[in-house]
Amino acid sequence: MKSIGSRGPLVLTMVVLGLALGACQDMSARDYYIFKQGSASQPATQAPQPVARPAPQPEAPLPLPIPMPETREAPAAEPETRPVVALLLPLSGPSAAAGKALLDAATVAAFDVGDDAFVLLPRDTGGTPEGATAAANDAIAAGARLIVGPLFGVEVPAVAAVARPAEVNVIALSNDRSVAGNGVYVLGITPQTQIERIVGFARTRGLQRFSALLPGNAFGSTVEDALRRTAAASAAQVSQIERYDPAAGDATAVVRRFAGYEARRAALLQQKRDLEARDDEISKQALRRLEGIDTLGEVGFDSVLLPDFGDRLLSIAPLLPYYDVDPARVRFLGTALWEDARLTREPALIGAWFPAPPPEARSDFARRFQEVYGREPPRLATLAYDAVALAAVLARAGEQPDFSRAAIGNPNGFAGSDGIFRFHTDGVVERGLAVLEVRRDGFRTISPAPQDFRPATQ
Repeated sequence: MKSIGSRGPLVLTMVVLGLALGACQDMSARDYYIFKQGSASQPATQAPQPVARPAPQPEAPLPLPIPMPETREAPAAEPETRPVVALLLPLSGPSAAAGKALLDAATVAAFDVGDDAFVLLPRDTGGTPEGATAAANDAIAAGARLIVGPLFGVEVPAVAAVARPAEVNVIALSNDRSVAGNGVYVLGITPQTQIERIVGFARTRGLQRFSALLPGNAFGSTVEDALRRTAAASAAQVSQIERYDPAAGDATAVVRRFAGYEARRAALLQQKRDLEARDDEISKQALRRLEGIDTLGEVGFDSVLLPDFGDRLLSIAPLLPYYDVDPARVRFLGTALWEDARLTREPALIGAWFPAPPPEARSDFARRFQEVYGREPPRLATLAYDAVALAAVLARAGEQPDFSRAAIGNPNGFAGSDGIFRFHTDGVVERGLAVLEVRRDGFRTISPAPQDFRPATQ
């Protein structure tokens, strides 16, 4: 770790790793020692208990002397000083594939940043609050001094209920800000952070009237709240919001209503009737200009936020220009969920903007992951890498590991594989995001991510 100036974020440094890490596939509730290359010990994939490796013993140990009556009382046992960090992930159940990919990323971080003393204890939550409670209890009983995870917001309160009485802080991988605070930190990129970045950038480009097509679920509600708060803070307007059923196969009726297509179509037909009733050359020329036009009049917004992703986004986006929401006049905006190469093949999304971690920061991690595991990392993998790398950095902070709230909340922040980040006192992460534009040949950065933070104000 090194400091980039007095105000710069602390860099979660990567080192060259030449060891294959394919042995961590069976992830039951066992302890996994993770060693950095160059350790005096070979990388061990498992041990029955998280105990220090014993020193070699003589072949024929001598018997202990008989204590004399005046023997002093034995000294108290040394307190646990090793940097033991628990990693709580869904390693079984419906989300096991995601959990194991995150474990792979965390393992790379432990090798890259951790030293020989660093101990990582993976524990399976099964993706449920009950499983998270059991995993947290087991980890703390095993000596964990910091918890990384769990992944899902619904699991976090269960972990916090175990961790807080034990005075163990939690760096959750969730992006649900409602579960943060009192020793719980959320590392995921929150919707509020994303909306603030994209709306703030759009305002600098002159956009003022925002609209949104949102999935009718909790995520959609969170995005709407973030949009309304951000717009109010930036003197912008939220002109229109429509919701669609994310489980429905067709959002045509919702998009048609959102576009005001019926009213605008009726206005065109009425205009044509009025012009046809006039038998003069000017009216005839005006009528000819209306040929090939489906609607008359503008929509009431200059941008539309589409926070969804994947197949749903790709089915909804082309409906907008079909119902005369012209991408040449209305800017389409997205979220970090848009990092999907398929978007570059959808004409309606060409020229759209979305916030995302800086691509150049992630490229080194993606290359390293590919070298070790022979496959591309999933998008969420950077969260596990950065969280464990942060834990490893704090473990080497001084003579003793420092997993305190003050250390985690360093106002200068940290530079990881998703760019710079820092935690506020409420446990919510602040991130430096870039703004990308969708092009036919890929994504282009049109507003770079910041390289450091201003002095913290909260």
